[in-house]
Amino acid sequence: MALKQKGTDAAAAADPKKRRRVGFSGIDVGVEANECMKVFIARNPDEVGSENSITLQPFDLNHFFGEDGKIYGYKNLKINVWISATSFHAYADISFEETSDGGKGITNLKPVLQNIFGENLVEKDEFSKTFSKECEYISVVTDGNVIKHDASTDKDSAVEIVRVELQGAAAFLYCRLVPLILLLVEGSTPIDITEHGWEMLLVVKKAEQASSNSNFLVLGFAAVHHFYHYPESTRLRISQILVLPPYQGEGHGLRLLETINSIAESENIYDVTIEDPSDYLQYIRSSIDCLRLLSFDPIKPALSSMVTSLKETNLSKRTSSLKMVPPSNLAETVRQKLKINKKQFLRCWEILIYLNLDAEYRKSMDNFRACIYDRIKGEILGTSTGTNGKRLVQMPSNFDEETCFAVYWTQEGGDADDQTVEQQPEDLKTQEQQLNEVVDSQMEEIVEVAKNVTSRGKDKLGDSCSVSC
Repeated sequence: MALKQKGTDAAAAADPKKRRRVGFSGIDVGVEANECMKVFIARNPDEVGSENSITLQPFDLNHFFGEDGKIYGYKNLKINVWISATSFHAYADISFEETSDGGKGITNLKPVLQNIFGENLVEKDEFSKTFSKECEYISVVTDGNVIKHDASTDKDSAVEIVRVELQGAAAFLYCRLVPLILLLVEGSTPIDITEHGWEMLLVVKKAEQASSNSNFLVLGFAAVHHFYHYPESTRLRISQILVLPPYQGEGHGLRLLETINSIAESENIYDVTIEDPSDYLQYIRSSIDCLRLLSFDPIKPALSSMVTSLKETNLSKRTSSLKMVPPSNLAETVRQKLKINKKQFLRCWEILIYLNLDAEYRKSMDNFRACIYDRIKGEILGTSTGTNGKRLVQMPSNFDEETCFAVYWTQEGGDADDQTVEQQPEDLKTQEQQLNEVVDSQMEEIVEVAKNVTSRGKDKLGDSCSVSC
């Protein structure tokens, strides 16, 4: 045997074509969770297992699966998760052809899914039974306080908003909703329900199907926190607000915000704030607040005066300056009466001015943009851009290379090498370009909110000063 092997080696050496070939198995590059995982919401048992169910659109599934967001060791992996629209239990169906360690191991899927869905994740048989069991948290709605208020939208008579303290059965319900918050709200984390001052506003609807395990459906919710404000008042902060995907686009988020504003006014809350709002939530919020402000008489004289100044002042050559800010006492009046905080009021103030300008009148619109430019420049660079070594520099970013920048400066009194760096012409050109991009972006936001306000509040716009939109 040894001689035969030796002869074979010798023959292989003599004939290069017969040399042994060494093969390497393919390296496992993994698959992104966003590509192989889908999440559905099921309203009845018949929808479980069907991809015709309502598909949720999580903002990002990859970040649940390690640093690179990939799953390793599976061939043709599919993860389908169904969430009950009534009990919020979850069931995960995992299928694949085979597993193999391609150098990165085999991802253990169970603890990752458990980390997302917690105790909500159950087996298929138990999941199917949840549609026929009575909800453990049914007392949340029956014992809660139904809020009545005048909304700006036509309300479905079957839809109610129920206010409950975030404890007991309500805390249990919130825990059931946490997976949806993690999946659908970017950057979200569960709130600490053990902290005093939390309450929840639920949008609920009476169930139409007699076979339902509950006489209501939860369509959405808002978690709000009351915290102390010196000396004898409280502030109301909206921490989380979510309308479930099957019921979005029906005005429920608008109802929640209007209800919160109504509570703040009736209970004389100091003001209302929102914790890190998304762009869309800020858009809805600004639209609501602008409509409220259009009917608020105390702002009308100052608004009319500001609009007149923009029409008559010539800012084209920058020989004169105009700050587009309301009188100092007006923001306090708005806070006291409407509970709109100062930062939000200043944002709405610019939108109200735009609504009262004629878009066809070039001079006033140029003046309006010039005021926006001056405000943004002051916020970024300060009022005196040639001092203290302030510089605006472009920064690399995976998000948007053309609109990402940073500001840095040195303090006075340092070493000679730490003093103000003189800006070169190319730096000033880049700075101007970036500032204009930020201004254009804010102008677009103002225009979008103004369009929404115009379409929803023509009666209120007609009563405001010199409106031409």
